[in-house]
Amino acid sequence: MSSRGATATASGGPNEVITKQITSDWENREYIEVITSNVKRIADFLNSFDMSCRSKLSQLNEKLTTLERRIEYLEARVTKGETLN
Repeated sequence: MSSRGATATASGGPNEVITKQITSDWENREYIEVITSNVKRIADFLNSFDMSCRSKLSQLNEKLTTLERRIEYLEARVTKGETLN
């Protein structure tokens, strides 16, 4: 029986193998958690950027629409021969 115990200790035994597997599993889980967290941060940034761009484009669209209406109004006045004063 002592020869079996010596063999298990020399090769690391089943407990050491299990410990290495558990350690490796935790390292993989931590790595996956870091990647997942970074993907979430990137997604949050992209969503925020999207909303910001949409808002700014909406404001720009409103300004362009206002300018187009003014141009149409001025063109109509010029076509009728009205003065711009």
